[in-house]
Formats: sequence, structure tokens, C-alpha cells
Amino acid sequence: MTVGDGQLVRAVDRLVDHVGHWTPARWAQTGPSGTRSRAEVVHALAQRLADLEAGVTCRPVRPVPRLANDLALPDQVRVLTLDLVVAEPGPAVLAAALDAVTQARAEL
Repeated sequence: MTVGDGQLVRAVDRLVDHVGHWTPARWAQTGPSGTRSRAEVVHALAQRLADLEAGVTCRPVRPVPRLANDLALPDQVRVLTLDLVVAEPGPAVLAAALDAVTQARAEL
């Protein structure tokens, strides 16, 4: 099955709907793995999406800023997803992005 950009955007929308109402205390809690906070998981997803976009556009990989307020993480992920979609990635990159979203959601 080929992953389309609509499928990726829907997966990110579901993730954002799931976490968008979280309080700072909930972001600070560790996920089921017990190794990273929920905020760290979502920030790592944002970084992965940015890295994929950099690969598609042949730009250098740069760190995604970790903002002081974790409540901004859903917006960061949404914007980075749209940046990736606009870059018109191939099916393999879209599949990698969808896998990253699915994995992040499982870690929350």
C-alpha cells in the first residue's frame, strides 16, 4: 500500500487532537516506556519530520528548537508535517513519516 500525504495529515490531526488539550503536568509525565517524557517523545517526532523534509529538499538537517512551553508541541508537529507535504516527498518518505507518527503515538 502506498502512503499518501492525506493519510499522513490525518494521522497527525489525530495525534494533535489526542494531545492538544494536555496540561504542562501531563506533558511532563513519562510515557509507557518510562524513559522519556511525553514532551520529549513529541519533540523527537517534530525533529524526525524536520529531518525528512530536509532530506527531500536537500537542505541541511537542523535541530528543531525546544520551546519553553510544551503546549506549543502540537503546533510544531502540525507545521513541520505541512512543510514536509509541501515538499512533495515520495511514498517512501511519507511512509517513514507515518511510521514516526504511529510510533510516537504508541509511546504516549
